[in-house]
Amino acid sequence: MSVAGTPYDDAFRTLLNDCPQLILPVLNDTFHEHYTGKEQIVFLPNEHFLNRKDGEEQKRITDSCFCVIGKSKKKYHAECQATIDHSILVRIFEYDTQIALDDGELKDNTLTVTFPHTAVLFLRHRETTPDTMTIRMIVPGGEVSYEVRVIKLQRYSLDEIFSKGLLFFLPFYIFSHESSFPAYERSEEALENLRREYQRIVQGMEELERAEKVNTFTKLALYDMGIRVLESIAKNYPSVKKEVKAIMGGKILEYEAKTIRNEGIAQGMAQGMAQGMAQGIAQGMAQGMEKMKQLIQCLIDDGKSDEIPAVLADEARQEEMFLRYNIT
Repeated sequence: MSVAGTPYDDAFRTLLNDCPQLILPVLNDTFHEHYTGKEQIVFLPNEHFLNRKDGEEQKRITDSCFCVIGKSKKKYHAECQATIDHSILVRIFEYDTQIALDDGELKDNTLTVTFPHTAVLFLRHRETTPDTMTIRMIVPGGEVSYEVRVIKLQRYSLDEIFSKGLLFFLPFYIFSHESSFPAYERSEEALENLRREYQRIVQGMEELERAEKVNTFTKLALYDMGIRVLESIAKNYPSVKKEVKAIMGGKILEYEAKTIRNEGIAQGMAQGMAQGMAQGIAQGMAQGMEKMKQLIQCLIDDGKSDEIPAVLADEARQEEMFLRYNIT
């Protein structure tokens, strides 16, 4: 995989880094683990330099490499692919080898390397897409092989996603409707099927939030990543984009006050270390809310209200906008 990822790779990595606990149910389903959600997730370096035959080094970025620390410690490597290609196993082996070498142990003239548990999430699949893939190595004295698990997103129904807690898949669920996009553009009746599905997603997330099984930040992150994926996959289908954004994008705006509140709390906690926690939180909340209110108003005045959800979800863009509008 090249340094520059697709919008789907970017959504995959962003969601994993922002809401890492969401990956644990996926590991449970894929590798038959029994993680409870209380385990610690530690990210490993995802940049590696591969030596090519011509002596040049090529920089590669894996989609995700991390350890889960619970009763034991396990390494995982996960990749996100829109479609299968013939070189995926070669790339996976290159990545897995580098990941194994990163914490290889040399002792008593013996190098011990531990390969990660590896899986690929295919957002699309065909009848010929395998359920598993195998990497087999012939070594002096015999052979060794390991399995690369294949996750086929389009096999998961919405009921299964919610019942198994596979919320990580929600931003990519639009791929399950991709083959129906032309019909949705032609028929309002057909489009109603899409509308009902995404209303179910929003309803399901709100129920989980009320039950305190997910927090507002996680819900908004799922919505935001879903809209980013939608913008790419449905770029030629305006009715599809409009329908999904009306349902999910509207909910992001609805919760902007909570996002502002969270921003204020975060700033308040930082100030509280020096000024006293109670006073710092109060001041930080007030300052954070005021800055965000000013920014939202500036965007509205400039006719950029449609950018508000993305700005609220991205701290780097917030800082950029604060500088642009001279908000201190």
